[in-house]
Amino acid sequence: MHIVKFLIFSLIFSSYALAGNITYSTSVTAQMNIIERMTETNATQESIASLLKVQNTLYEKSVNTIMSNKSRFINDIEQYEDEIFSLKKVKSINIRAGNKFAILRDEVALKIYLILRSQNRMLKAVLLALDSESIEEYEEKLNVIVGNNQQEVQVYFQKDYIQILELDTQSKILQVTKENIHELSVLQGVNADLIGYIYKFSTKMYRLNKYSKYHLISIAIYVNSFAIVTALNPVLEVYGLSVIKLISMLLLILVIYFFRKVVYVSLERYILRVDLLSEYSVEIAHRIKGSIESLIIIININMLIYVYLDFSSIEIISRFFNMIYGFFFTLLLYKIVNTVAKVKLSNTTSDKGTIKNDLVNVGIKIINFTILIIGLLIMLFYAGVNLTAVLSGLGIGGFAVAFAAKDTISNFFGTLSILFSDVFSQGDWIEIDGHQGVVVEIGLRVTTIRTFDNALIAIPNGTFASQDVKNWDKRILGRRIKMHIGVKYDSKSKDIKSAIGEIRVMLDKHPGIATKATKYTHHNESTHTAKLVSKDDLEGVKNNLLVYLDEFSGSSINILVYCFSKSVQWAEWLETKEDVMHKIMAILEANNLEFAFPSLSIYNEK
Repeated sequence: MHIVKFLIFSLIFSSYALAGNITYSTSVTAQMNIIERMTETNATQESIASLLKVQNTLYEKSVNTIMSNKSRFINDIEQYEDEIFSLKKVKSINIRAGNKFAILRDEVALKIYLILRSQNRMLKAVLLALDSESIEEYEEKLNVIVGNNQQEVQVYFQKDYIQILELDTQSKILQVTKENIHELSVLQGVNADLIGYIYKFSTKMYRLNKYSKYHLISIAIYVNSFAIVTALNPVLEVYGLSVIKLISMLLLILVIYFFRKVVYVSLERYILRVDLLSEYSVEIAHRIKGSIESLIIIININMLIYVYLDFSSIEIISRFFNMIYGFFFTLLLYKIVNTVAKVKLSNTTSDKGTIKNDLVNVGIKIINFTILIIGLLIMLFYAGVNLTAVLSGLGIGGFAVAFAAKDTISNFFGTLSILFSDVFSQGDWIEIDGHQGVVVEIGLRVTTIRTFDNALIAIPNGTFASQDVKNWDKRILGRRIKMHIGVKYDSKSKDIKSAIGEIRVMLDKHPGIATKATKYTHHNESTHTAKLVSKDDLEGVKNNLLVYLDEFSGSSINILVYCFSKSVQWAEWLETKEDVMHKIMAILEANNLEFAFPSLSIYNEK
């Protein structure tokens, strides 16, 4: 028992011990000691069995320790590069000196370090392979990794050192060489045992690695440390289960059960109390309650299967559940839409006539048909069906109808795109395909725009899906003022520098120019909508102020003025721009600068 504690303690803290002239980690030293004791001439069957238990315990503790600190172990694993490099240098020196025994000593020591490096590389590769998507993929990688190790290590045992061991001399170097040869032989057994235990614990390591993704590995190892768990796991593993897996599945059921309660409370208190659905919330909650309960049960089953498969997914099972989710999504959407329509129609008084109800009924049928088609396509998509082939195989007649109505369909979906994307709204000043004006109306087929020369243009809504739309009204602060001010080449540098500074100060203090100090309010600050985008870029806020000497052009020295007015209205922007230009002219005059104009100078060489 004391031996076990010592070996485990040594492995966990990865200290180093010195054996002969070779520096081993204490984990390797412990394994070498076990191998040596097993091969002793006086070893009995009972002692060997006892040592095997010690070795198994040591490796099992090692697996738990390594998996608990997998990332740190990968980064800190010793590669013996310094020792190998030093030995190669020493060996080359001894070769030049003709020291035969020293050469053999260094040769064997070098092989030992190369084997240790190969072992560590194998361990690191195995740990990295644990992140494979499936256990089959992991096992394939494991076979390749072990094969590479065996192929590499086999080379180091091809040379026979029996004659060296038979030499009888008092040379200290030869004695160290013999010790190294003996340790090389023992290390061969350690390498073989290491590979055997890697295969023995491969499934356990793969499963533990899955728990590490969810930061549960410490809990899993702690649970597995109990004696009763150790006894039950071999029985459960026949059915693909384990104690920690059963505990995880039970906790998952409880979590999802309480999650269902939270969903119901949230649905009643928040989701269905929004203004848009306030008058339908009670009826909607009643209609979709059963569907949500069934959906939660399906989610629970899906999660339990996911845990049972060691936190892995099988494509056919994933497709099956995705199809079910697509079905429930369609069903919930169908129930919500029809519940809203039912309540709306029941609140409509009979004295308003029936035409509105008829229009609503037709609209509901179109919406229901659309929901059905969308749901069917979603389910077919998750089933792995090629939707392109399905749609293209509807027949020549369907193709002809679709081809004839393609513009109408394009315009219809263009309308939906406009309404849902919020690119522009009625009254916005937009520019598209060379046309610009104010949006008068967004119709079902076309959008009408009143141009600035008072013409009315009707643009098909399908065009908006394929053309760039520039909206000049989607901004709250900043309309750009950009100009290049050209001054003559005979201007003095200090005058130009002074003028630039004055222009910069003038713009910074100008009441109509936006700066970093300008205060503004976002349009949507009062809403609860959250988007992972910059609010300034989303709503149009620009307050850059740049005044710099920009370039030496052909006829002038150009000063760049780049700023934004506070107002985004055209007339106010023109007023601000005009005032800025007057002030710039005054600054240039005060600094003895003149505007340059295109000129050509002709020089006579004589």
